[in-house]
Amino acid sequence: MKRKNKITMNDIARAAGVSQATVSLVLNQSRNIKLSDETRQRVIGVAAELGYDRLPAIHTPRNQEEVALLVSSLQSYDPFIDAISQARDAAWRNETLLTVYDYGDDVELALNIIRQLEKRNCVGIILASPVTTLVDMTDFQDCTQLPLVLLNQRDPGSPLLPSFIPDDYANAFQVTRHLIAQGATRIAHITGESWMEATRQRQAGYQAALEQAGLSYDESLVRPTNWQFSESYTATESLLQLPTRPDAIFCASDWLAIGCYQALAVNHVKIPQDMLLAGYDDQKISEQLTPALTSIQLPYSELGRLAVEYLCNQEDAATHVTLAGRLRVRRSSERS
Repeated sequence: MKRKNKITMNDIARAAGVSQATVSLVLNQSRNIKLSDETRQRVIGVAAELGYDRLPAIHTPRNQEEVALLVSSLQSYDPFIDAISQARDAAWRNETLLTVYDYGDDVELALNIIRQLEKRNCVGIILASPVTTLVDMTDFQDCTQLPLVLLNQRDPGSPLLPSFIPDDYANAFQVTRHLIAQGATRIAHITGESWMEATRQRQAGYQAALEQAGLSYDESLVRPTNWQFSESYTATESLLQLPTRPDAIFCASDWLAIGCYQALAVNHVKIPQDMLLAGYDDQKISEQLTPALTSIQLPYSELGRLAVEYLCNQEDAATHVTLAGRLRVRRSSERS
C-alpha cells in the first residue's frame, strides 16, 4: 500500500503564496517578526486544508508561563531533537511556552540559568541529556524550589525525582533477538564507552537475549569504542580476523554502523549475504545506507511530550517512565 505523502512547510508555502520562512514563523507562533493577522490566518487555514499534522492551537499563552528545558549538549542530527519538538508542541497545547537552553555540560552555567528562571513565571524545569545517563542532581535540587524532571537521564540517589527515559536494555534485547531469529548464532556487539549507562544497558540487553536463546556470551565478540566510526572501523576489522568470524554485528549506534559498513566493504564482506548488521537510534542516515540499516527508533517524541505534560498538570507523584522503542527492520539484517 502506498503511503500518503507527508505535508511539508514548502507545500503550505506554495499553496498560501508565501515563503517557507513565513510558514515556519506562523506555525511556530513566533512573535519576533511582525506579520499581518491576515497572513497568519491564511497560512493556518491552508495548513489545515492540506492536513498538516502539527497545526498549532490558536490561543495566547496565559501570563507567558513557560517550561524550561536545559539540555547538556545537542547536535542537529541527533534523534533527541524529536523530544524537543514534541515537548514544544505539548507545552503549546497546555497554553505554555517551551524555552530551550543548551548549557554545554557546564553545571555552573545551568545553575545560573535556573536562578534567572526563578524570577520568571516558570512552571518547571526539564533537565535533559541527548544520551541516556546516570546523574547526580543534588546541586540542581538545592538551588531551586521549581519542580524538576529528568529527560533521558536518572538520578539513583533521588528516587522521588521524576524521570523519563528510553529502555536501552529492552531495545538492545529487541535487536539481538531479531538477529537470532534471522539465524545468527555468533553475534558481535560494537559498543560505546564502557562507563556510560547507555552502553551498559545496551550490552546487558544484548547478553540477556543471547542467554534466553541458549547462546553463549563470548567476550571476544564485544568491542568497546568511543562512539567514533573510525574506531568502529577498526573494531570490525578485528572481528573479521577472529578464527571464527561472527555472522552478525549489532552496533550500539547508527554512527558506529557507518564505520562497520566501510570495514566490511573493504574486506569484501557483503551485507546481509555474508554478515547481518543492525544499528541503534534510527538516525536519518540509516535509510540512506546501502543496504538500508535495521535500527531501533527511540521513543523520544513520546518522552518529551510526557515530561512537559507532567509539569503542566502539576503532578507530584514520583513518576519514572521507561519506554521501549520500535524496531525498524530493513535489508541489512534480513536473510534472502
